[in-house]
Amino acid sequence: MTKSHDISPGGGRGFEIFCGVDVARETHYAVALDRDGRRLVERALPNDEPALRALFAELAEHGRLLMVVDQPASIGALAIAVARSMNIEVGYLPGLAMRRIADLYPGEGKTDARDAFVIADAARTLPHTLRRVGPDEETVTALGVLAGYDADLAAEATRLTNRLHDALLHVHPALERLLGKHFRRRGVLELLTAAGTPQQLCALDEDALRQALAPRSRRLALTLPAQIHTALEQQSVVIPATVQYGRVISGVAAQLLAVLDERVSVAHDLDTLLKEHPLVEVLISMPGVGARTAVALLLTLGDGSTFRTSGHLAAYAGLAPVTRQSGRTIRSERQPQRGNRALKQALYLSAFASLKHPDSRAYYDRKRAEGKNHTSALLCLARRRTDVLYAMVRDRTPYQPTVPSNDDGTTTTA
Repeated sequence: MTKSHDISPGGGRGFEIFCGVDVARETHYAVALDRDGRRLVERALPNDEPALRALFAELAEHGRLLMVVDQPASIGALAIAVARSMNIEVGYLPGLAMRRIADLYPGEGKTDARDAFVIADAARTLPHTLRRVGPDEETVTALGVLAGYDADLAAEATRLTNRLHDALLHVHPALERLLGKHFRRRGVLELLTAAGTPQQLCALDEDALRQALAPRSRRLALTLPAQIHTALEQQSVVIPATVQYGRVISGVAAQLLAVLDERVSVAHDLDTLLKEHPLVEVLISMPGVGARTAVALLLTLGDGSTFRTSGHLAAYAGLAPVTRQSGRTIRSERQPQRGNRALKQALYLSAFASLKHPDSRAYYDRKRAEGKNHTSALLCLARRRTDVLYAMVRDRTPYQPTVPSNDDGTTTTA
C-alpha cells in the first residue's frame, strides 16, 4: 500500500522524490531519496540560485519533488524561494523534531551529510513531522525577523539608559535622581539632547524648559521645570570634564530617543503582521497574552503539530518538574535546568500578567497557601496554563474562562 506524502492540507498525490537540504551560510548539503529510500543525489552545493536551480531541475525529472529544509529563514530563504519559483512543494522540519528523529539513526556523529539524510528520510517516512512552508509559516518567519530586531532594540535601549545614568550621575547626582526615572520619556530625552550639562540647563528658564518638554511629555512639562531648577541649586561646584560628559549625555539621549521611536514603529509592524496569522485571535484571547507574547509562542509552538501533548510542550519549555528517584524512594522534585528559555520566559511572564484574572489569581493563591514561594507558584501557574494553551491551539478555540454557575459553588466552563 502506497502512503501519501503530501504535506499540503487535505492530502493529495504522493511525492516521488524527497530532497533534504541541510542549509548553511555558504554551502548547503543535499540528499535526495526516492520512495524506496535509494539515494539519487548526495552532494554539497553553494548557496546561490544557479546551483539550487540545477539541483531541483535534475531531481524533478524523476517525479514529483518535495524539498525540505531545517531552517526556513535567513540561510534557508534562497533555497525556498528558488524551489517555489519552480513550482516545487516546500516543507520544513523543525529543529526539535529533527533532534528527536536523529536519535533514532545509528551513530553519534553530526555531519552535514547525516543531517541532510535525516531530513530527507523524515520527509519520506514521517511526513507528519513536517510543516508546510505556506503563508502561515511565512508570517511566523517574518514575525521572527521583527521580533529579533525588537529584542536587539530593547537590549540597546537598556544599555543606553545605563550609560545615561552613569554620565549624568558623574556630573550632577541630584539631577540624575530627578531625571533618571524619566529616561524613557521622549520629552526628557529631547531636553537632554539639546542641553546635556547642568550649566546648559541652568541657562534655560522654566518657560524654556516647559517648551522643550511639552511636545512629547505634556504632563511632565507642568511640574518638571521647577523641579529641575531646584535640583540644579543643590550643587554649585563644577565637576571636571563636565563639558565632555555633556557631549556624551546629549549623544546618548539622542540615540536612546531614536531607539525608543524605532521600537514603537516595529511594534506597529508586528501588530499588523500578527493579525495575518489565523491563530492570533486564539492566542490573545488568553489572559496575559499580548502581541509580543503571542509572537514568542508562535515562533516556538507554530500550529501545535510539533508537540504530541501538552506535557510534551511543557517539558520543552522547561516547566515540567523533574523527579529524582532512587529505588523505592522519591528523593525530590525540582525545576529542570534545560528547556527553551525564550518559551519559558514568555510563559512565565504571561502567567505573571494573568494574575489580574480571577482564575489565574485563585490558582496562584492556592499554591501560595500550600507553602510555595512567589516564583514557584508562578511556575506552577505557567505549567497549568500550558495545558490550556495547548488545547486552545489544537482545537482552534479561544480561551473560555470558568464562571460560577451552580448554587453549591461549583464552576463550569463559560
